[in-house]
Formats: sequence, structure tokens, C-alpha cells
Amino acid sequence: MKVTGFTIVRNAIKYDYPAIEAITSILPLCDEVVVAVGQSEDNTLALIQSIDSDKIRIIETIWDDSLKTGGRVLAVETDKALAAISSDTTWAFYIQCDEVVHEKYHDTIRKAMSQYEYDLTVEGLLFKYTHFYGSYNYLADSRKWYRNEIRIIRHTKQVVSYRDAQGFRKSDNSKLYVKPIDAYIYHYGWVKPPKKMAEKIRGFIALWHSPEEIDKIQPENTDFDYSKIDSLRIFTGTHPKVMKNRIENAKWNFQFDVAEKKYSLKNKILFFIENLTGWRVGEYKNYKIM
Repeated sequence: MKVTGFTIVRNAIKYDYPAIEAITSILPLCDEVVVAVGQSEDNTLALIQSIDSDKIRIIETIWDDSLKTGGRVLAVETDKALAAISSDTTWAFYIQCDEVVHEKYHDTIRKAMSQYEYDLTVEGLLFKYTHFYGSYNYLADSRKWYRNEIRIIRHTKQVVSYRDAQGFRKSDNSKLYVKPIDAYIYHYGWVKPPKKMAEKIRGFIALWHSPEEIDKIQPENTDFDYSKIDSLRIFTGTHPKVMKNRIENAKWNFQFDVAEKKYSLKNKILFFIENLTGWRVGEYKNYKIM
């Protein structure tokens, strides 16, 4: 069984992405990791080259920022990384550069890949998600945050990145058949200094919107306002070891009253149903659970 990780990255320093942490968090599970480094405005290429591992294989790419429909450029770049994966790969492990795998899940992930190695009906493995917000102490827990996504796919060369690269589908646009596993992806995309968060928001939504629309969503030279979130809860677990230095060096302060819930009446009802039954009404699922 051969496992190849893959990811895309651009402007990791400028937008304060935990790219090093993301990549190194999956290195113990992979035989190689393909990193598609887009032409950047900072030293992202040197940053990735600084990872001390002979498993890393870098390909350099140029993003077509005109592909704004649905953030399509992200999927195009992800497909470039996927296409560069060795043909003898069994499983392809996708990690975005604001996602990290906690080492406590490594054994669970290995066992799942081994268990389904020869079961060709299993086309992917479905992870649970933990979304951090504002600081490393809070989790976003409202309905707007996705709970699951495919992060390991069987390498058949018949799978492509879907829409804005959040998930995957077959090349004929059909959904993958997946097995859920008891492992989480820790998503840190909404944790960074308010100024950096604002810059990241402007840069990221530029993949979808015009300059005028960007200014309406996140005005220039204005810090991001974390307080507008609808619901958070306290994180009581441990962070991945690879995040230790980043967390210790965090300098901004964000406080939130977790008892405050800024829900509409409709969302209050839906939140009550979900808490009572575990069923999220109308949940987006870009996969078929086996």
C-alpha cells in the first residue's frame, strides 16, 4: 500500500497559512507528499523547500485568477497536484494548507486505509471536522460549518476536485462512495490576527468576486471583526503537536461569550432538532456513505 499526500499553496506567508504544520501533520502517514506551489507574492516556495523531509515533491504552478466562477481556480490547481501523484499510489491524502491532522488519529487513519485497501467499492474515506474560530480556544458550532468531508481518495485517476476544491467527485460528476472514519481534521483557517484575517479574506474572496464586491465584504485597511459570529463553544481538547509553536506565539486576544447565540428563529428550531436527534436538516453531502 502506497500513500501519497497532496496539497496546493500560494502566498502562505502573506496570509499566515499554517502550511508547514498542515504538510508535516500528514508526513508520518505518507510515502510522499506532492505540493503544488503557486507563483506567490512572498517566499512561499522557499518556505515549503525548508521542510526537512525527502518525502516532499514540489511542483511549481501559475494560477489562472480569471477562473472566478465558484472559486474554480482552486479545483484546477488541486487537480494539478493530483495529476502529479505517482501512478503506483493506492490512497491519495488531500490536506488543505489551513488543515491539520492530530497525531492521535494517525493509527485510526492507517487502520482504515489498510482495512479497505483491497475493497475497491470504497472510493474514499470521510473525515469529521473541527473548525476553530477567532482563537485557538473556540470552536464554531453553528449549521454553516460543514461537519464532514472526503480527505483520502482511492487513486484511480478517475477522481477530480469538485467546485472550489472542498471535496471530490468522479470525472463523470458522480459522487464517491465513502466510509466514515473516527478521525478529525482540525481546520484553522479562521484563526489568525484580525489584520491578517482581513487580508486573507480579501485575497481569498478575490477568487470569486470583483474588486467592488470585495470592498463591501471586507473593506480595505480594516481589521476583521470576529465578534459577528453566530455561535461558538470552548475547545477543551489538545491541539496537534505541530501547532505548538504557532499557538504559543499567538499575540492577539479574542474573547467571546459562548452563551450568546445569534440565531434566527428558523435556525433556533433547526439547532434544537440537531441537538436532539443528531440530524442536520438540509445538510450538504458531496458523497455517498456506504
